[in-house]
Amino acid sequence: MILLFLLFSLTASGVECLGINYGQVGDNLPPPDKVLELLTSLKISKVRIYDTNPQILATFANSKTELIVTIENEMLTQLMDPQQAVQWVATHIKPYFPAARITGIAVGNEIFTGNDTALMANLVPAMISIHGALAQLGLGSYVHVSTPTSLAVLEESFPPSAGSFKSQVATYISQFLQFLSSTKAPFWINAYPYFAYKDNPDKISLDYALLNPMSYMVDPSTRLNYDNMLYAQVDAVIFAMARLGFDGIEVRVSETGWPSKGDLDEIGATAQNAAIYNRNLLRRQLANEGTPLRPNMRLEVYLFALFNEDMKPGPTSERNYGLYQPDGTMAYNVGLSALLSSSSTSSASISLSSSATKTTTTEFKSLVYWMFVYLLISFKTILTRQLF
Repeated sequence: MILLFLLFSLTASGVECLGINYGQVGDNLPPPDKVLELLTSLKISKVRIYDTNPQILATFANSKTELIVTIENEMLTQLMDPQQAVQWVATHIKPYFPAARITGIAVGNEIFTGNDTALMANLVPAMISIHGALAQLGLGSYVHVSTPTSLAVLEESFPPSAGSFKSQVATYISQFLQFLSSTKAPFWINAYPYFAYKDNPDKISLDYALLNPMSYMVDPSTRLNYDNMLYAQVDAVIFAMARLGFDGIEVRVSETGWPSKGDLDEIGATAQNAAIYNRNLLRRQLANEGTPLRPNMRLEVYLFALFNEDMKPGPTSERNYGLYQPDGTMAYNVGLSALLSSSSTSSASISLSSSATKTTTTEFKSLVYWMFVYLLISFKTILTRQLF
């Protein structure tokens, strides 16, 4: 009965609070219309793509899916020119808006952790030009402008209160933060507890990295309790921004995930760990959790990624972050099938079926735990409304 109640709660709320990254670096991925059917069946309504693919924008038009689109790094120099920026927005955004619910533009990706200082210097001018072009074409109040940044931009991230940016990029980061502050746009961070665990498996608790609420870290300066690494990483970014004088900028997670397969030296890259990480992330998102530093601000997260992408370069893990194989079968059972409503279950079987296995005893106990979390949050909300 308890399990049924939790599954009903999850189904009723869907996973609309969770975003997902839809990469296309593969030669065997399903067409956009099938992808949209899958996302709709899973009730995932926030998607980030890594370009402005016109086929995707046209397909997603008149759907309920919010889109973050991306300007490739190599375009930044050209888009510093305000006229070029207007032309770009007029060509790549305006024809599809508002039918395609484009809510954000990611200008480049992980620029501050690369070696191209010229690109770093060009970033904010390009963002200013794009923001101005949106305003000129009447879209400025609907589409925010930011850029996803790797967690490697931090000099210190532990404990969170020691968070600070690397000195060699501090000037560029300050200009970027000033732009975000003035435009009310969020700071996007690509945060992967997997990388920290892989590099230090003897020092970092696997439960802590997998978001299991079983181990705690107490920040010695703030006395805040952290039961998972992702929230600690996000709060480290908030402290780093505060050190530069910027205190009110929202932090959102543009990428996080766990690989289901890796090379021999990629410790922890297993389907079991990937399922646990992403399942815990889903449950925390459904509970509308904030971080210990900002408990009343729900943390917006985009999971990486929707599909395994067979043409991505690098180690084996890079091609195995997807929830789904390109043929539409699940790479592993993350439990998304339990989030499907009865009305959408049949539409989800469009050759995008789950290879789910039976729930284990451990999974049952975890579901019971999260049911109590859900009930406590609901009870607290009702009690607060009655008192005040």
